[in-house]
Amino acid sequence: MKKNKKQILSAGLCLTMAVSLAGCSSGTTTETAPPETTQAQSQETAAPPETTASPNAGISGTFTGTASGMQGPVSVELTIKDGLITNAVVTEHHETAGVADVALVRIPNQIVNHQTTTLDAVTGATFASRAIMTAAENAAKEAGLDMDVLKANAYSAQPGVNQIWDTDILVVGGGGAGLSSAATAAQNGSRVILIEKSSFLGGNTMMAGGAYNTVDPQAQETAVLTEAQKNTLDSYLALDPADESLRFDQFPQWQEVLTQLQTDIRDFYETNEGKTPGADMPGFDSTALHMWHIYTGGLRQLGDGTWIASDIDLARTLTENSLETFDWLKTLGLDVTSGSEASLYTVLGAMWPRTHRFPAGTSLIDSLSEAAKAEGVEIYTETAAVSLLTDDSGKVTGAEAVQADGTKVTINTAQGVILASGGYCANAPMVKEYDNYWGDSLSDRTLTTNVGTNTGDGIVMATDIGADTTGLEISQMMPSSSPLKGTMTDGLWGDASEQIWIDASGNRFVNEYAERDVLTLASLEQENGIFYIIYAGPTDDSGVCKGVSYDEASTFGAVPSKLVENGHIWYGSTLAELAKATETSAGGAAPAFTEEALRATIETYNSYVAAQKDEDFGKEVLSGTIDLEAIEADDTVGICVSPRKASLHHTMGGVVINTEASVLDTEGNAIQGLWAAGEVTGGIHAGNRLGGNAEADIFTFGRIAGQNASAAVK
Repeated sequence: MKKNKKQILSAGLCLTMAVSLAGCSSGTTTETAPPETTQAQSQETAAPPETTASPNAGISGTFTGTASGMQGPVSVELTIKDGLITNAVVTEHHETAGVADVALVRIPNQIVNHQTTTLDAVTGATFASRAIMTAAENAAKEAGLDMDVLKANAYSAQPGVNQIWDTDILVVGGGGAGLSSAATAAQNGSRVILIEKSSFLGGNTMMAGGAYNTVDPQAQETAVLTEAQKNTLDSYLALDPADESLRFDQFPQWQEVLTQLQTDIRDFYETNEGKTPGADMPGFDSTALHMWHIYTGGLRQLGDGTWIASDIDLARTLTENSLETFDWLKTLGLDVTSGSEASLYTVLGAMWPRTHRFPAGTSLIDSLSEAAKAEGVEIYTETAAVSLLTDDSGKVTGAEAVQADGTKVTINTAQGVILASGGYCANAPMVKEYDNYWGDSLSDRTLTTNVGTNTGDGIVMATDIGADTTGLEISQMMPSSSPLKGTMTDGLWGDASEQIWIDASGNRFVNEYAERDVLTLASLEQENGIFYIIYAGPTDDSGVCKGVSYDEASTFGAVPSKLVENGHIWYGSTLAELAKATETSAGGAAPAFTEEALRATIETYNSYVAAQKDEDFGKEVLSGTIDLEAIEADDTVGICVSPRKASLHHTMGGVVINTEASVLDTEGNAIQGLWAAGEVTGGIHAGNRLGGNAEADIFTFGRIAGQNASAAVK
């Protein structure tokens, strides 16, 4: 079985590397120090070459072409003088900030330098690169240039001289786990090099929405326990360890967590005796409750009838250390709040209001990378690790890497390697090959929320030297993704306790507070897998309702008004106006809701919130009534409907680690010199990850990996 897994993983990696590293060639190995740059390739300066007369001679002027990018139209303006392209400028784009930055500079410069629109795509920004090249090609056609001449000038970067770098610790991957482990190891005195195969730092962390779960006693003191939340706690007190659905016969170690949770709840009730839920009873949370949610949220039966559950020691390590990690992140300059200043909410699939708002997008990654650099970490993008190096004893002593131009790099380490290379949800064929949960709901073409470089490289490298894996049979799907792109963009929604999910007839069909796989399974039963989220609230400056969305200040660059303008959501200043708006297309679907259907669903949901009891689906935590009268009477309050569809989001499985973040081999022994953190690992989340636990996971275990790697003997 292990052999088959390795073969599958290796096949997936070879496919990826064949695409991203085509044109590699061997060369003479020379010893050299790492270059004085944070990018593997420096930016070219636009300067047209001297050429002889060509068929394009005599063509001059400024011409514009447009093509479709990942997030909208991309326009390029070419300045041509006597047949030569003297300048290329991207005049319009809507691509993700950070992700497309290198492409937006490099591709136009190379168009001028090499007089061609046929170039290498920038790693991690394939869609943006191709859009820029296509737009430039369209501008060239508009100018009347001979396209055969431009195609004949096609340019591909060539490998440089092989290099050897020396350091104490190598970190593979520049997302949240990699940056936090690198910063920690450097803070503890180790020399650290971090390599990232993409042209930008951040990985999936940059694409995340900024939700961080942690038990925060001070924040709970300022919260109020709702009646629905108390009902949920009462249900936990009533649980019988003999209940077969708890699966303690297979996972007996988790019974102690239930026992502790019931003790915590009783102590809480005793301390707050006489207080009223929804009034003066404070909020409640505990490590045992968070662990219980990890257990029940991840306890799943696979397609072959076997059950999977979280590793209790890893779950405890996460829950007991996540608040300290959160506070540590503040010391790196992140704009986060905890304690009495924190405003807790419930991100989709979190199961409890313990979610802290966290910086998202480029602001988060910029803060982390600057903190790492300040500690002396050397960072190299467009540098992909391809294999781990070991000595005769099996200790990991470094890695082989290849840069985007094909240059080979050998990185020798005195203390070892930290793998933080992410999962493989951008590799749908690999997900499908391993899947033992979703079945026919997955295909080789299932869309993803992930950056395109998350293809499982780190798992392949680790298994190649004997690392064990766990949980590869199941990957999480994000139910509320863009129907058109699979990304978490182009949508609008609120706290999970406030969300109303409806089908094409305008009726609720699921408990919106449930785990993400439960939500996904319910959504997949809808026509074309598409459902709709209702959100109402204050309008923004453009007159469109605001919600929990990716606004213009974030990575994704979409204010609500733009979402309406681009046909991604429907909006109305009244319910009737909203119903009328749904007659047009949004998100790839147009069910044309009636005002009567929407009103009936909203009024019924409002009654459940008032009674603090969901008669239809048993939603555990209810809040956020939609005041239809206020919407009708006040033009500063509006209502929206956001079409959504599930896409691949997070790999539950990966390499096996212990609580020290050491990678274990198939015999359960720690592989010396190898640590791992983040989505490249498995065992923490079992069959389903709680929303908001990913960032807590990557930073907590990233920090642990950095601490233990830096403590290793040189």
